[in-house]
Amino acid sequence: MIAVLQRVREASVTVEATGHHARIGRGLCVLLAIEHGDTEQQADWMAKKLAQLRIFPDQQEKMNRSVADIGGEVLLISQFTLAGECTKGNRPSFAKAAEPDLGRRLYDRVVRRMGSEHGLPVATGVFGAMMLLSLINDGPVTLIVRR
Repeated sequence: MIAVLQRVREASVTVEATGHHARIGRGLCVLLAIEHGDTEQQADWMAKKLAQLRIFPDQQEKMNRSVADIGGEVLLISQFTLAGECTKGNRPSFAKAAEPDLGRRLYDRVVRRMGSEHGLPVATGVFGAMMLLSLINDGPVTLIVRR
C-alpha cells in the first residue's frame, strides 16, 4: 500500500463523466494505491498513520500536530498508478497494482476508518474513474507512506 500525501490549504476533485465534485479546506490530500497482497490490517494501519501523522505546525511552527488535531479534512483519492513500475522500458507496468475488487475494498476500508474511527471528515473521488484534481499545497509538504 502506497500513499502520497500533501498538506493542503484546499483541494478538490471532479469526475467529468459523472458530474461528481468534492472539495475540502485545510487538511490532507491523499493519493492511495493498493497493491497485490495488501490486507485489511495494512488498510487499518494506513488510516491510523494518515490521521495521526504530525505534519501541521504548532504555535512554534514545528510540525507537531495531526490533521485530527487541527480539525482538518481529508480528500482521499484512489490512484493505482502509484503502484507503477518504471525501471524497465518506457511504459510503466502496473503488475503490482491490486485487482479492482481488492483495491476498492481496501480503499473503502481506509475511507471508512478515517471517518468512523478517527473522526475525520473524508471526501473522495470515484474509484477507477478519470479524475481532475486541484490543490494548493501548504508548505509545500509532501510525503510518501508505504506499508
